[in-house]
Amino acid sequence: LKPFGLSCTSNARLFRPETACASNCHISAMGCASSADAAKAPETQRRRLSVGHVEGKADEATTDATEEDRGLISSLNEQTIIELIEAAGDNMGRKMSIGSETDQSKTSFANKSMQQMGDAIDPTSCGLGYTCRKGLKPESPNQDSWFLLKMDACSIYAVFDGHGQKGHDVSNFVKENLPKLIIKDSRFKEGDQHAMFKEVFKRTQSLIGTADRMKKISAQMSGTTATVCLHDHVNNKITIAHVADSTAVLGRKKGSEYEGIALTRDHKPNLKDERARIEKAGGRVVFDGYANHRVYAKQARYPGLNMSRCLGDLMGHADCGVSCEPEVSDRELRPEDSQLLLCSDGVWEFIAPTEAVSITAGFPATKAMQAADRLAKESWDRWIREEGGAVVDDITVVLIYLSASHNQG
Repeated sequence: LKPFGLSCTSNARLFRPETACASNCHISAMGCASSADAAKAPETQRRRLSVGHVEGKADEATTDATEEDRGLISSLNEQTIIELIEAAGDNMGRKMSIGSETDQSKTSFANKSMQQMGDAIDPTSCGLGYTCRKGLKPESPNQDSWFLLKMDACSIYAVFDGHGQKGHDVSNFVKENLPKLIIKDSRFKEGDQHAMFKEVFKRTQSLIGTADRMKKISAQMSGTTATVCLHDHVNNKITIAHVADSTAVLGRKKGSEYEGIALTRDHKPNLKDERARIEKAGGRVVFDGYANHRVYAKQARYPGLNMSRCLGDLMGHADCGVSCEPEVSDRELRPEDSQLLLCSDGVWEFIAPTEAVSITAGFPATKAMQAADRLAKESWDRWIREEGGAVVDDITVVLIYLSASHNQG
Protein backbone atom coordinates (compact mmCIF):
# COMPACT_ATOMS: atom_id res chain seq x y z
CA LEU A 1 0.00 0.00 0.00
CA LYS A 2 3.00 2.32 0.10
CA PRO A 3 3.62 4.37 -3.06
CA PHE A 4 7.22 4.41 -4.28
CA GLY A 5 9.12 7.06 -2.36
CA LEU A 6 6.09 8.17 -0.34
CA SER A 7 4.28 6.99 2.74
CA CYS A 8 0.80 5.63 2.23
CA THR A 9 -1.48 8.46 3.28
CA SER A 10 -5.17 9.17 2.90
CA ASN A 11 -6.01 5.86 1.25
CA ALA A 12 -2.91 5.60 -0.93
CA ARG A 13 -2.70 2.71 -3.37
CA LEU A 14 -0.06 1.97 -5.96
CA PHE A 15 -0.53 3.51 -9.41
CA ARG A 16 1.91 3.89 -12.27
CA PRO A 17 1.01 6.77 -14.58
CA GLU A 18 2.64 5.07 -17.55
CA THR A 19 -0.20 2.50 -17.43
CA ALA A 20 -2.84 5.18 -18.08
CA CYS A 21 -3.41 7.21 -21.20
CA ALA A 22 -3.59 10.99 -21.00
CA SER A 23 -6.94 10.98 -22.77
CA ASN A 24 -8.57 9.98 -19.48
CA CYS A 25 -9.60 6.48 -20.51
CA HIS A 26 -10.09 3.49 -18.26
CA ILE A 27 -7.35 0.84 -18.21
CA SER A 28 -8.56 -2.70 -18.66
CA ALA A 29 -6.71 -5.97 -19.04
CA MET A 30 -6.70 -5.32 -22.78
CA GLY A 31 -5.25 -1.81 -22.47
CA CYS A 32 -7.08 1.48 -22.97
CA ALA A 33 -10.82 0.89 -22.96
CA SER A 34 -13.60 3.25 -23.89
CA SER A 35 -15.09 5.79 -21.51
CA ALA A 36 -18.24 3.66 -21.52
CA ASP A 37 -16.20 0.80 -20.07
CA ALA A 38 -14.93 3.15 -17.38
CA ALA A 39 -18.48 3.75 -16.27
CA LYS A 40 -18.75 0.02 -15.49
CA ALA A 41 -16.12 0.17 -12.75
CA PRO A 42 -17.58 -1.46 -9.62
CA GLU A 43 -19.29 0.96 -7.25
CA THR A 44 -17.34 -0.57 -4.39
CA GLN A 45 -14.12 0.71 -5.90
CA ARG A 46 -14.59 4.17 -4.46
CA ARG A 47 -11.59 4.46 -2.21
CA ARG A 48 -9.82 7.76 -2.80
CA LEU A 49 -6.07 8.14 -2.83
CA SER A 50 -4.48 11.47 -2.14
CA VAL A 51 -1.06 10.66 -3.56
CA GLY A 52 -0.42 8.08 -6.27
CA HIS A 53 2.71 6.29 -7.39
CA VAL A 54 5.58 8.73 -7.94
CA GLU A 55 8.79 7.92 -9.79
CA GLY A 56 11.86 10.00 -10.46
CA LYS A 57 12.69 13.27 -8.79
CA ALA A 58 11.67 16.66 -10.10
CA ASP A 59 13.54 19.83 -9.34
CA GLU A 60 12.28 21.26 -6.08
CA ALA A 61 9.83 24.10 -6.45
CA THR A 62 11.63 27.33 -5.76
CA THR A 63 9.72 29.46 -3.31
CA ASP A 64 11.15 32.79 -2.23
CA ALA A 65 11.55 32.76 1.53
CA THR A 66 10.92 36.44 2.05
CA GLU A 67 12.02 38.21 5.18
CA GLU A 68 8.41 39.27 5.70
CA ASP A 69 7.27 35.66 5.76
CA ARG A 70 10.10 34.67 8.08
CA GLY A 71 9.14 37.44 10.45
CA LEU A 72 5.48 36.52 10.33
CA ILE A 73 6.19 32.86 11.06
CA SER A 74 8.29 33.92 14.05
CA SER A 75 5.64 36.30 15.40
CA LEU A 76 2.84 33.77 14.99
CA ASN A 77 4.87 31.21 16.91
CA GLU A 78 5.39 33.63 19.79
CA GLN A 79 1.70 33.96 20.67
CA THR A 80 -1.19 31.58 21.12
CA ILE A 81 -4.43 32.44 19.37
CA ILE A 82 -5.93 33.41 22.74
CA GLU A 83 -3.05 35.83 23.34
CA LEU A 84 -3.55 37.31 19.86
CA ILE A 85 -7.21 37.98 20.63
CA GLU A 86 -6.37 39.57 23.96
CA ALA A 87 -3.59 41.65 22.43
CA ALA A 88 -6.07 43.10 19.93
CA GLY A 89 -7.83 44.76 22.87
CA ASP A 90 -11.31 43.89 21.62
CA ASN A 91 -13.96 42.84 24.09
CA MET A 92 -14.62 39.39 22.68
CA GLY A 93 -16.03 38.03 25.94
CA ARG A 94 -15.29 34.44 26.85
CA LYS A 95 -12.94 32.58 24.57
CA MET A 96 -11.69 29.02 24.41
CA SER A 97 -9.62 27.20 21.80
CA ILE A 98 -9.02 23.51 21.47
CA GLY A 99 -7.26 21.55 18.77
CA SER A 100 -5.15 18.56 17.87
CA GLU A 101 -1.49 18.20 18.70
CA THR A 102 0.93 16.22 16.53
CA ASP A 103 1.84 12.88 18.05
CA GLN A 104 3.70 9.90 16.68
CA SER A 105 1.29 7.27 17.92
CA LYS A 106 0.96 4.31 15.57
CA THR A 107 -1.92 2.71 17.48
CA SER A 108 -4.92 2.21 15.24
CA PHE A 109 -8.09 4.12 16.21
CA ALA A 110 -6.18 6.00 18.92
CA ASN A 111 -7.54 9.49 19.57
CA LYS A 112 -5.03 12.17 18.63
CA SER A 113 -3.53 14.32 21.38
CA MET A 114 -5.20 17.69 21.90
CA GLN A 115 -4.69 20.94 23.80
CA GLN A 116 -7.25 23.33 25.27
CA MET A 117 -6.55 26.90 26.34
CA GLY A 118 -8.42 30.06 27.28
CA ASP A 119 -11.46 30.32 29.54
CA ALA A 120 -12.70 27.22 31.34
CA ILE A 121 -15.62 26.44 29.03
CA ASP A 122 -17.02 22.93 28.85
CA PRO A 123 -17.25 22.18 25.11
CA THR A 124 -20.29 19.96 25.60
CA SER A 125 -22.18 22.88 27.18
CA CYS A 126 -21.82 24.58 23.78
CA GLY A 127 -22.92 21.52 21.82
CA LEU A 128 -19.40 20.80 20.54
CA GLY A 129 -18.14 17.29 19.83
CA TYR A 130 -14.90 16.15 18.26
CA THR A 131 -12.69 13.15 17.74
CA CYS A 132 -9.61 12.48 15.61
CA ARG A 133 -8.83 8.80 15.16
CA LYS A 134 -5.73 7.28 13.61
CA GLY A 135 -6.44 4.99 10.69
CA LEU A 136 -5.05 1.56 9.91
CA LYS A 137 -1.83 2.72 8.24
CA PRO A 138 1.15 1.35 10.19
CA GLU A 139 3.76 3.40 8.35
CA SER A 140 2.43 6.85 9.28
CA PRO A 141 1.05 8.77 12.27
CA ASN A 142 -2.38 10.35 12.24
CA GLN A 143 -2.15 13.02 9.53
CA ASP A 144 -5.47 14.75 10.27
CA SER A 145 -5.57 17.97 12.31
CA TRP A 146 -8.51 19.99 13.64
CA PHE A 147 -9.24 23.22 15.49
CA LEU A 148 -12.06 24.95 17.37
CA LEU A 149 -12.22 28.53 18.64
CA LYS A 150 -15.32 29.34 20.70
CA MET A 151 -16.19 32.96 21.50
CA ASP A 152 -19.41 34.66 22.52
CA ALA A 153 -19.98 36.51 19.24
CA CYS A 154 -18.44 34.05 16.79
CA SER A 155 -16.57 30.79 16.49
CA ILE A 156 -14.15 29.11 14.10
CA TYR A 157 -14.21 25.39 13.24
CA ALA A 158 -11.63 23.72 11.01
CA VAL A 159 -10.45 20.33 9.71
CA PHE A 160 -7.19 19.60 7.86
CA ASP A 161 -6.38 16.21 6.29
CA GLY A 162 -2.67 15.80 5.51
CA HIS A 163 -1.25 13.67 2.70
CA GLY A 164 2.19 12.73 1.48
CA GLN A 165 5.13 11.54 3.54
CA LYS A 166 5.11 14.61 5.80
CA GLY A 167 1.44 15.50 5.49
CA HIS A 168 0.97 15.42 9.27
CA ASP A 169 3.52 18.22 9.64
CA VAL A 170 1.86 20.32 6.93
CA SER A 171 -1.64 19.87 8.35
CA ASN A 172 -0.39 20.80 11.82
CA PHE A 173 1.44 23.87 10.45
CA VAL A 174 -1.75 25.06 8.76
CA LYS A 175 -3.83 24.30 11.86
CA GLU A 176 -1.47 26.42 13.94
CA ASN A 177 -1.15 29.38 11.59
CA LEU A 178 -4.22 29.80 9.39
CA PRO A 179 -6.64 30.53 12.28
CA LYS A 180 -4.20 33.13 13.66
CA LEU A 181 -4.07 34.86 10.27
CA ILE A 182 -7.87 35.06 10.35
CA ILE A 183 -7.84 36.63 13.81
CA LYS A 184 -5.17 39.14 12.74
CA ASP A 185 -7.23 40.28 9.73
CA SER A 186 -9.49 43.27 10.43
CA ARG A 187 -12.15 41.77 8.15
CA PHE A 188 -12.55 38.83 10.51
CA LYS A 189 -15.41 40.52 12.42
CA GLU A 190 -16.85 42.65 9.66
CA GLY A 191 -16.06 43.45 6.07
CA ASP A 192 -15.45 41.33 2.99
CA GLN A 193 -14.92 37.93 4.55
CA HIS A 194 -14.76 36.19 1.16
CA ALA A 195 -11.76 38.31 0.20
CA MET A 196 -10.29 37.78 3.66
CA PHE A 197 -10.45 34.00 3.36
CA LYS A 198 -8.89 34.01 -0.10
CA GLU A 199 -6.01 36.19 1.06
CA VAL A 200 -5.51 34.17 4.25
CA PHE A 201 -5.31 30.88 2.31
CA LYS A 202 -2.89 32.46 -0.18
CA ARG A 203 -0.73 33.82 2.64
CA THR A 204 -0.77 30.44 4.39
CA GLN A 205 0.50 28.83 1.18
CA SER A 206 3.29 31.41 1.05
CA LEU A 207 4.21 30.64 4.67
CA ILE A 208 4.31 26.92 3.86
CA GLY A 209 6.77 27.63 1.05
CA THR A 210 8.93 29.73 3.34
CA ALA A 211 8.81 27.15 6.14
CA ASP A 212 9.85 24.51 3.61
CA ARG A 213 12.84 26.58 2.54
CA MET A 214 13.71 27.09 6.21
CA LYS A 215 13.57 23.28 6.68
CA LYS A 216 10.88 23.61 9.33
CA ILE A 217 8.55 21.38 7.32
CA SER A 218 8.83 19.34 4.12
CA ALA A 219 6.08 20.37 1.71
CA GLN A 220 7.42 19.71 -1.78
CA MET A 221 5.16 16.67 -2.20
CA SER A 222 3.19 16.79 1.04
CA GLY A 223 0.15 18.90 1.71
CA THR A 224 -3.25 19.14 3.34
CA THR A 225 -6.90 19.80 2.76
CA ALA A 226 -8.48 22.73 4.60
CA THR A 227 -12.12 23.32 5.49
CA VAL A 228 -12.70 26.33 7.73
CA CYS A 229 -16.03 27.65 9.03
CA LEU A 230 -16.61 31.08 10.57
CA HIS A 231 -19.82 30.96 12.64
CA ASP A 232 -21.43 34.34 13.32
CA HIS A 233 -23.59 33.77 16.41
CA VAL A 234 -25.04 37.29 16.36
CA ASN A 235 -26.36 37.13 12.79
CA ASN A 236 -26.85 33.35 12.83
CA LYS A 237 -24.76 32.88 9.69
CA ILE A 238 -21.87 30.65 8.65
CA THR A 239 -19.14 31.34 6.11
CA ILE A 240 -17.15 28.35 4.85
CA ALA A 241 -13.87 28.37 2.93
CA HIS A 242 -12.31 25.16 1.67
CA VAL A 243 -9.79 23.49 -0.58
CA ALA A 244 -9.81 19.75 -1.44
CA ASP A 245 -12.25 17.24 0.02
CA SER A 246 -12.84 17.55 3.77
CA THR A 247 -16.57 18.03 3.33
CA ALA A 248 -18.75 20.29 5.48
CA VAL A 249 -22.34 19.11 5.94
CA LEU A 250 -25.38 20.88 7.37
CA GLY A 251 -27.92 18.75 9.22
CA ARG A 252 -31.52 19.85 8.81
CA LYS A 253 -34.62 18.39 10.44
CA LYS A 254 -37.52 17.64 8.09
CA GLY A 255 -40.48 16.48 10.11
CA SER A 256 -39.32 13.41 11.99
CA GLU A 257 -36.40 12.80 9.61
CA TYR A 258 -33.02 14.44 9.10
CA GLU A 259 -31.34 15.57 5.91
CA GLY A 260 -27.63 16.10 5.32
CA ILE A 261 -26.73 18.91 2.93
CA ALA A 262 -23.17 19.08 1.58
CA LEU A 263 -21.95 22.68 1.85
CA THR A 264 -18.71 22.09 -0.06
CA ARG A 265 -17.79 20.31 -3.29
CA ASP A 266 -14.76 18.05 -3.51
CA HIS A 267 -12.03 19.67 -5.60
CA LYS A 268 -11.28 16.84 -8.01
CA PRO A 269 -9.10 17.11 -11.16
CA ASN A 270 -11.80 15.75 -13.48
CA LEU A 271 -14.22 18.62 -12.73
CA LYS A 272 -14.54 20.69 -15.88
CA ASP A 273 -13.30 23.98 -14.41
CA GLU A 274 -10.53 22.33 -12.41
CA ARG A 275 -9.24 20.34 -15.39
CA ALA A 276 -9.23 23.49 -17.55
CA ARG A 277 -7.07 25.36 -15.04
CA ILE A 278 -4.67 22.44 -14.62
CA GLU A 279 -4.21 21.91 -18.36
CA LYS A 280 -3.82 25.64 -19.01
CA ALA A 281 -0.96 25.64 -16.49
CA GLY A 282 0.73 22.73 -18.27
CA GLY A 283 -0.44 19.94 -16.00
CA ARG A 284 -2.11 16.66 -16.98
CA VAL A 285 -5.18 14.89 -15.63
CA VAL A 286 -4.91 11.08 -15.87
CA PHE A 287 -7.33 8.39 -14.76
CA ASP A 288 -5.54 5.83 -12.62
CA GLY A 289 -7.52 2.82 -13.82
CA TYR A 290 -9.11 2.31 -10.43
CA ALA A 291 -11.13 5.14 -8.92
CA ASN A 292 -9.29 8.44 -9.22
CA HIS A 293 -8.25 11.13 -11.67
CA ARG A 294 -4.79 12.42 -10.82
CA VAL A 295 -2.71 15.49 -11.51
CA TYR A 296 0.75 15.17 -13.12
CA ALA A 297 3.26 17.62 -14.47
CA LYS A 298 3.75 17.62 -18.22
CA GLN A 299 5.94 14.66 -19.26
CA ALA A 300 6.65 13.87 -15.61
CA ARG A 301 5.52 11.36 -13.00
CA TYR A 302 4.71 13.65 -10.10
CA PRO A 303 2.85 14.68 -7.95
CA GLY A 304 0.02 12.16 -8.59
CA LEU A 305 -2.53 14.09 -6.54
CA ASN A 306 -6.20 13.13 -6.63
CA MET A 307 -7.23 16.67 -5.69
CA SER A 308 -6.99 19.88 -7.68
CA ARG A 309 -6.76 22.35 -4.79
CA CYS A 310 -4.91 22.06 -1.50
CA LEU A 311 -2.34 23.74 0.72
CA GLY A 312 1.30 22.64 0.51
CA ASP A 313 2.30 20.33 -2.38
CA LEU A 314 4.69 22.97 -3.66
CA MET A 315 5.67 21.04 -6.79
CA GLY A 316 2.04 20.57 -7.76
CA HIS A 317 1.36 24.28 -7.38
CA ALA A 318 4.49 25.28 -9.29
CA ASP A 319 4.24 22.85 -12.21
CA CYS A 320 0.69 21.54 -12.51
CA GLY A 321 -1.88 24.24 -11.86
CA VAL A 322 -2.88 22.98 -8.43
CA SER A 323 -4.47 25.91 -6.58
CA CYS A 324 -4.65 27.14 -2.99
CA GLU A 325 -7.57 29.49 -3.66
CA PRO A 326 -10.55 28.44 -1.57
CA GLU A 327 -14.15 28.37 -2.60
CA VAL A 328 -16.08 30.53 -0.12
CA SER A 329 -19.80 30.42 0.58
CA ASP A 330 -22.28 31.93 3.06
CA ARG A 331 -25.41 30.45 4.52
CA GLU A 332 -28.07 31.99 6.73
CA LEU A 333 -29.05 29.43 9.32
CA ARG A 334 -32.70 28.46 9.77
CA PRO A 335 -34.47 27.20 12.90
CA GLU A 336 -34.60 23.69 11.40
CA ASP A 337 -30.79 23.62 10.87
CA SER A 338 -29.71 21.39 13.73
CA GLN A 339 -26.08 20.38 13.21
CA LEU A 340 -22.89 21.20 11.37
CA LEU A 341 -20.34 18.50 10.54
CA LEU A 342 -16.78 19.09 9.34
CA CYS A 343 -15.09 15.75 8.66
CA SER A 344 -12.09 14.34 6.85
CA ASP A 345 -12.78 11.92 4.00
CA GLY A 346 -12.20 9.02 6.36
CA VAL A 347 -15.84 9.63 7.26
CA TRP A 348 -17.25 10.46 3.84
CA GLU A 349 -15.69 7.58 1.92
CA PHE A 350 -18.45 5.15 2.91
CA ILE A 351 -21.04 7.31 4.67
CA ALA A 352 -23.34 9.77 2.87
CA PRO A 353 -24.21 13.16 4.41
CA THR A 354 -27.80 12.27 5.36
CA GLU A 355 -26.71 9.03 7.02
CA ALA A 356 -24.00 10.84 9.00
CA VAL A 357 -26.51 13.41 10.24
CA SER A 358 -28.98 10.66 11.15
CA ILE A 359 -26.30 8.93 13.24
CA THR A 360 -25.35 12.04 15.24
CA ALA A 361 -28.96 13.22 15.52
CA GLY A 362 -29.63 10.23 17.76
CA PHE A 363 -27.76 12.04 20.54
CA PRO A 364 -28.74 15.25 22.36
CA ALA A 365 -26.44 18.29 22.24
CA THR A 366 -25.18 17.50 25.75
CA LYS A 367 -23.77 14.24 24.38
CA ALA A 368 -22.00 15.76 21.37
CA MET A 369 -18.79 13.91 22.20
CA GLN A 370 -20.53 10.55 22.19
CA ALA A 371 -22.20 11.47 18.90
CA ALA A 372 -18.84 12.30 17.29
CA ASP A 373 -17.35 9.05 18.61
CA ARG A 374 -20.30 7.08 17.29
CA LEU A 375 -19.90 8.51 13.79
CA ALA A 376 -16.15 7.81 13.89
CA LYS A 377 -16.69 4.22 15.00
CA GLU A 378 -19.28 3.63 12.28
CA SER A 379 -16.83 5.05 9.73
CA TRP A 380 -14.11 2.71 10.98
CA ASP A 381 -16.42 -0.30 10.78
CA ARG A 382 -17.38 0.57 7.20
CA TRP A 383 -13.72 0.73 6.18
CA ILE A 384 -13.01 -2.64 7.77
CA ARG A 385 -15.98 -4.21 6.03
CA GLU A 386 -15.46 -2.60 2.61
CA GLU A 387 -11.67 -3.01 2.49
CA GLY A 388 -11.40 -6.35 4.22
CA GLY A 389 -9.35 -4.95 7.10
CA ALA A 390 -6.50 -3.96 4.78
CA VAL A 391 -6.58 -0.21 5.29
CA VAL A 392 -8.53 2.48 7.14
CA ASP A 393 -8.05 6.19 6.56
CA ASP A 394 -7.60 8.65 9.44
CA ILE A 395 -11.02 9.73 10.70
CA THR A 396 -11.82 13.20 12.05
CA VAL A 397 -15.24 14.46 13.16
CA VAL A 398 -15.96 18.01 14.29
CA LEU A 399 -19.62 18.32 15.27
CA ILE A 400 -21.55 21.44 16.24
CA TYR A 401 -25.12 21.38 17.54
CA LEU A 402 -26.25 24.74 16.22
CA SER A 403 -28.99 25.57 18.70
CA ALA A 404 -26.75 24.86 21.70
CA SER A 405 -23.84 26.76 20.13
CA HIS A 406 -26.08 29.76 19.40
CA ASN A 407 -27.58 29.77 22.88
CA GLN A 408 -24.12 29.76 24.42
CA GLY A 409 -22.82 32.37 21.97
